[in-house]
Amino acid sequence: MDLQHICQQVQETAQKAGQFIREERQKITAEDIELKGKASLVTYVDKNAERMIVEDLKKILPEAGFITEEETVEDNGSKLKWVIDPLDGTTNFIHGISPHSVSIGLIDGEQPLVGAVYEVGLDELFYAWKDGGAYLNGEPISVSKSSSHKDVLLATGYPYYDFYKLSEYINVLQTFMIETRGMRRMGSAAIDLAYVACGRFDGFFELALHSWDVAAGILLVQEAGGKVSDFKGGSDFLFGKEIIASNSNYYPQFFEVINKQLG
Repeated sequence: MDLQHICQQVQETAQKAGQFIREERQKITAEDIELKGKASLVTYVDKNAERMIVEDLKKILPEAGFITEEETVEDNGSKLKWVIDPLDGTTNFIHGISPHSVSIGLIDGEQPLVGAVYEVGLDELFYAWKDGGAYLNGEPISVSKSSSHKDVLLATGYPYYDFYKLSEYINVLQTFMIETRGMRRMGSAAIDLAYVACGRFDGFFELALHSWDVAAGILLVQEAGGKVSDFKGGSDFLFGKEIIASNSNYYPQFFEVINKQLG
């Protein structure tokens, strides 16, 4: 496969969906908001954007299956899969807050091959293909070089439906609040990972995530020179619902704090 060419097509698909999302923002009313689960919102914009994305991606690789947040299409069992979050940060979107993003990843088993994250509000397109590097709006990006708690700005996502390790999570937050430059909670895991990839954040961790939240962002971080793992230091971060991402210099310290409480 020509991954660079596929990535270019995926970028166009992400921007097309992002344009639709941008245009629909002012049209959303309270009647358009549905509750999928505890604090998990969805609108017709999510669903229609996903349909648009799926139709475009079918033309790129007809043989590939799909993992989609809004379950637009059933998985065909193929090892090669598109992993799609049509609107990561729906709550932000509904409230008129950035960031909210389109996230599209292509995986082979558990190996990310292509990833694109399009931040709608700032018109920022992050993308990568395996062994091709990572980019933001056409320019190469790389992770930061920070190596100690005192020099880093970190990102996370607060639990909103799965609170089984809440006490341990708060202990981790307390350590980072005291010892680092600060914590940020953006509301879009795809953007958190993209920001690690381009050096805006030095590290990101979160639990209770889904594959569509992270599939594209994982590749961005890896291709930008960063390190990704689960809370035990292993590789179960695509489907394992937990992730640590940072530059390689800071990773040992970052991992130690998280692993002690959450590993």
